[in-house]
Amino acid sequence: MKVVLLATACAAALVSTSVAAQAQTASPEAQGKAAGSSDNTLLNEVVVTATRRNEKLQDVPLSVTAFSQKDLTAKGIVGYEGLARETPGVVLNKPTANFNNFTARGVATNGYGANLQSTVAIYIDELPISTIGNTTVLDPNLYDLERVEFLRGPQGTLFGSGSLSGALRILTKSPDLDEYDASALVDFGLTGSDSFRQRYNGMVNLPIVKDELALRVVGFYRHEEGYVDNLGTGIHNSNTLVDGGGRATLLWKPTDRLSVKLLASYEKSNPKDSSLIIPSLGRNKRISDRPDLFVGKLTSYNATVDYQFDGAHLTSSSTYSMFDQKFWVDLAGTFGAAGIAFGLDANGYQSTFVEEARLASDPGGKFDWVIGGFYLDRRLDVDYFYRSSPQYLASHGITGLPDEYYQRQYTHINSHELAGFGELTYHINDKLWLTTGMRYGGTDAQGFTEGGYNSAYLTYALFGISGPLAMVPIPPAAGVKAKATKPSYKVSLSYKPSSNMTGYATISTGFRTPVVNAFAGRPSVVNPSDLIIPYGADSDDLTNYEVGLKGRWFDGVLSANVAAYLIDWSNIQVQANRVSDSVQFATNIGGAKSTGVEFEVVVAPATGLSVGLNGSFNDAKVTKLTPAEAAISGAVDNARLAAPHFQGSLYVNYGFDLSPKARANASVVFQHVGNYPGSFPNVPGQPGVVSPTYGFTDAYENVNANFAVAMDRLTVAAYVENLFDNHSITYVHPEAFLASRYATLRPRTVGVRLGYDF
Repeated sequence: MKVVLLATACAAALVSTSVAAQAQTASPEAQGKAAGSSDNTLLNEVVVTATRRNEKLQDVPLSVTAFSQKDLTAKGIVGYEGLARETPGVVLNKPTANFNNFTARGVATNGYGANLQSTVAIYIDELPISTIGNTTVLDPNLYDLERVEFLRGPQGTLFGSGSLSGALRILTKSPDLDEYDASALVDFGLTGSDSFRQRYNGMVNLPIVKDELALRVVGFYRHEEGYVDNLGTGIHNSNTLVDGGGRATLLWKPTDRLSVKLLASYEKSNPKDSSLIIPSLGRNKRISDRPDLFVGKLTSYNATVDYQFDGAHLTSSSTYSMFDQKFWVDLAGTFGAAGIAFGLDANGYQSTFVEEARLASDPGGKFDWVIGGFYLDRRLDVDYFYRSSPQYLASHGITGLPDEYYQRQYTHINSHELAGFGELTYHINDKLWLTTGMRYGGTDAQGFTEGGYNSAYLTYALFGISGPLAMVPIPPAAGVKAKATKPSYKVSLSYKPSSNMTGYATISTGFRTPVVNAFAGRPSVVNPSDLIIPYGADSDDLTNYEVGLKGRWFDGVLSANVAAYLIDWSNIQVQANRVSDSVQFATNIGGAKSTGVEFEVVVAPATGLSVGLNGSFNDAKVTKLTPAEAAISGAVDNARLAAPHFQGSLYVNYGFDLSPKARANASVVFQHVGNYPGSFPNVPGQPGVVSPTYGFTDAYENVNANFAVAMDRLTVAAYVENLFDNHSITYVHPEAFLASRYATLRPRTVGVRLGYDF
């Protein structure tokens, strides 16, 4: 039936294409909208704000990959997977929906990062949405965007403590004060034989007072049926995703100098189960006693004020956000074949206030500068509910619990960041300039236990004891406040021997905030002689040494960027597990080095044809480690970090006139990712014992193809994702408590997209 629905959608698309092609004549602008088409073979200049000012991408002394909305639509990029596929040196560790961790330039000890601040900061406009690895990180809708920028290398000077190895910026579109505009994009797809995908996106731009006041509203909804069968719950295609939301932006520009932008946005992403599987059970099969849930709901409000002084531009951005999340997971894998009912239902409630103000000089002088201040106030409440199950309790004669939860603990963490930053560029002459930048500030975090109760359920279950459990109150407690005050800096020398070529050499630093362990000081109820959970992890440090070259040749027909780097990473924050009960905690270990080369090449050899190649070579490994650090973390000397030695993608796009009234576009993206480990090799706390969860992802290839036809206002595209239905393992969970620990590529998906500009 679902095949029939998709076929009907395709037929309707073909009919609408034919009718529109007969009735309309494609304007040059519309022809250019045919996804990814070249403009007379010339590669367009891209302007980015990676340095907090408008600059041509080719002039920015950073490794930056930028995507316009046109690029995203052309390549079918609707989420983080597509961004990672097109960005050299970047891997997305995504075990399931809303569980996202990027690795840039090899700076990651595993793909999960439990309890640790992410090494890549993710921003929606001015709001940082990335937090720590064992919380959900929303996979936001990528529709009606101004641009996406992926900055590689530490970005601590301008983007703060979370940008240890990079920053991903998702920049939404502002209202147009002059013209009415509206658009819609509908996507229907079929994964495998019976998983139907529906995606709906729409935008309306309304000038209220011409040249002064306008409103832009975006709405979206998607329902994507899953492709994994949960044998424990008996649910077919259990990992269905339902996601919806929208945003409204009001822009007021009473004068040429002043503008005020107000934004409200909401998105709820609700996957019905995890996508992690057990390969030994067969293709796309998993087991849990009930669905594992990683649900995220983000609501945010922003006010941005811009004012143009004589010679400088002021920007003030104030954001308040609320992020509610569910982290419900079956932990029965902790005890292997013992069959003990054991799970965690954690509910998180995060509120964040961010204020950033910056003043940037107008371009054209001997000096360019930007100065600013940043403040973040965040509270994260997490209610940890550890559960058995009514069936298990009854069958083993364990009584005394008010419900299935044998432990409830209520906690919260308060964290703050206050910093001042600035960058100064001195133009020595027209071809040579020096940039220096610094960010200095402090961070702090403190965890609190508000109360709750505990019991000896795990002891009863492990030793077959029946009878009533005593409920032991958990007293309120305040953890040690973790603080860090330190600078981040950047020094860069750029040389532009000609108008189409720029070289640079940069030294830059980054760090992460200290991490508080929620269960600091707690002994193990399973083995009291096991280690006591430490208070947390101190800030780690990273220094990046980089040289790069960017150029455009043959009147813009060829564009190429290349960068080489050496990263020195010390006092590394790592995630460890207590052996007896799998309680996670954060700590620090010695050091590592990451060296590599990244490249991006785009060429337009003929009218309508463009070919892009990007890739990276990387060697990242532990270089400094004491025996005590090895024992607690599971690391060994020369252990590989969680990044492939090589990854890359090839993109071929050809645009041509199908008729005088329609322009067609065909594109293919081929991606290769090498294998890499999912964790350190040994069991934390057991030196020399190889972890049973230690494993590598597969080296894999993925091919996506797209064919689109654009008329005056209508665009129709047919696509296929994972053309050869590759089932390679792309993620290995490093912890034993999950029975289902592997993620794979989404099975082959075919579909059609219909876009219309009203």
